[in-house]
Amino acid sequence: MPFITTPDNVTLAMLELAGVTAKDFVVDLGSGDGRIVITAAKRFGARGLGVEIVPDLVTASQRHAVVAGVADRAAFRVQDLFQTDLSAAQVVTMYLLPEVNLQLRPRLLALAAGTRIVSHDWDMGDWRPDRSFTLSVPDKAIGLDKRSTVHLWVVPAQVHGLWCTAGGSLNVTQRFQTFSATLSADGAAAPVLVFDGRIAADVLHAGSDSKAAAIVLRAEGQTLQVTQFSGPASQFPGRRFVRAGPRGCG
Repeated sequence: MPFITTPDNVTLAMLELAGVTAKDFVVDLGSGDGRIVITAAKRFGARGLGVEIVPDLVTASQRHAVVAGVADRAAFRVQDLFQTDLSAAQVVTMYLLPEVNLQLRPRLLALAAGTRIVSHDWDMGDWRPDRSFTLSVPDKAIGLDKRSTVHLWVVPAQVHGLWCTAGGSLNVTQRFQTFSATLSADGAAAPVLVFDGRIAADVLHAGSDSKAAAIVLRAEGQTLQVTQFSGPASQFPGRRFVRAGPRGCG
């Protein structure tokens, strides 16, 4: 992949869209001259790691971090981004080609729920962003259209499958940050409720078209904790659903 500088206003927009704070660890994949990690450290107080396959760019990034006074919070490493451990990241930033984004997508989806992913210009196919916006970039180095689009994804909890509780079950079909669910009671001929919704990090909210007044669940490891259930599902408040084993619920 060629090194193309991310303009300063785009760098700032990416970090602001991700809501970077001093509590975050930012990993920039293909970090180039280091400006994203350095800006995250200097402007927001975050810690960060930039990975870049070109040694001269890593050396330059390390020098820039010293000049900026953030060498204690901004590290850079010569490394293939596909070999980088992302597990410590709260925020991952990218300015990569579309096919590289798609190759990375399974690893990004496997990160902890709530991890924020920000990409400059390129999306991730049918995993639609949670937010996108376009800004003017007069000094953009490529293309005739002097604008950039910044995309944000929040990694959703992985909740696809069957979940069990005393007297009932919840069958969830997930597609990225959207889901459909069927709530059933033991012995009942028909489902108690079928509803759709969205997943925001580890919280599942019923969609506005649901017939239930309110449905909210929180993913906690191998459990789904009901925090709000009303309407037809009112007999399930406060329940905890446990992910089904190989034999299902029973």
